[in-house]
Amino acid sequence: MDFIQAALYSDFLGTPAFFWLAFISIVIGLLVFDLGFLHRGQQKEIEAKESFILYAGYMAIAFAFGAWVWWARGAQSGLEFFTGYLIEQSLAMDNIFVIATVFAFLNIPRIYQHRVLFWGILGVIVFRAILIGLGAALVMSFSWILFVFGAFLVFTGLKMFKTSHDKPSMEDNWILKLIRRNFRVTDTLHGEKFTVKQVDPKTGKLATFITPLFVALIFVEFVDLIFAVDSVPAIFAVTQDPFIVYTSNIFAILGLRALYFALAAAMHRFKYLQYSLATILVLVGIKIFLVPMGIKIDTALSLFVTISVLASGILYSLWKTRNDMPEPQPGKATDAAS
Repeated sequence: MDFIQAALYSDFLGTPAFFWLAFISIVIGLLVFDLGFLHRGQQKEIEAKESFILYAGYMAIAFAFGAWVWWARGAQSGLEFFTGYLIEQSLAMDNIFVIATVFAFLNIPRIYQHRVLFWGILGVIVFRAILIGLGAALVMSFSWILFVFGAFLVFTGLKMFKTSHDKPSMEDNWILKLIRRNFRVTDTLHGEKFTVKQVDPKTGKLATFITPLFVALIFVEFVDLIFAVDSVPAIFAVTQDPFIVYTSNIFAILGLRALYFALAAAMHRFKYLQYSLATILVLVGIKIFLVPMGIKIDTALSLFVTISVLASGILYSLWKTRNDMPEPQPGKATDAAS
């Protein structure tokens, strides 16, 4: 009994192990509930209403977890969690729009998109842990790395202002070229399958092919990895605590993935949101640049400014696009991925 208690209270990356166990248990429970209960043995289109309900559920759990952190570790840790959560949600919205573009290009029907997003989240959990662990190690070993993080975020934010209306080009995308060069890809979807066995026309032998659904999954993982290069350093402007950084990141991504189907259907309504995201990146970059200089901006102020900038971008976009027609959603799969 004493051994178990000692293990639970042992330090892991500056936080008692039972905090990590509680977080891991919640995430596993959410994933099991999603796959084992909500979508057990069936594929169905997730409508905007269901998407909002799922998001509300994920957000409620995240806020309850943040409240527990506030109660157990103090107000500063609680504020850092909520600020990190909001910053990640803000920056990850761009991620969602790129994923929607990928699905549209590959003609992945909405009925199969949840399957891709669900399995994609498993990769996110692993890759974010690696990136955040690496970032935390760099910050602890080389405090000057915060200057690099800050400068990078400011540069990225300023660049976003210039490319705010540019749509990502998929035809010549290097990820797609890499997939085509290293994998056999089927011409069309095969239901919900990621891989199928069929005769290779080049060799005449039975071989394993990946389907456009698996191509979409690879894209989703790469997209998150690329966007994490922005969002992970941004959280370090709020706190260098690996527990707060990682948990706020994962809860934010889980919630946004649940909201994906509502956001994807309304992409045309958020044309000007990137200006807000760019502003947040610049402000966060300045904040993280000031940390090594001993100048720390109050976390509550950071939270207020982030909410204000994000809300302004959303409201302005909704007002400016109030008469715009929605863009068509992908339906039946075609030969887009081969």
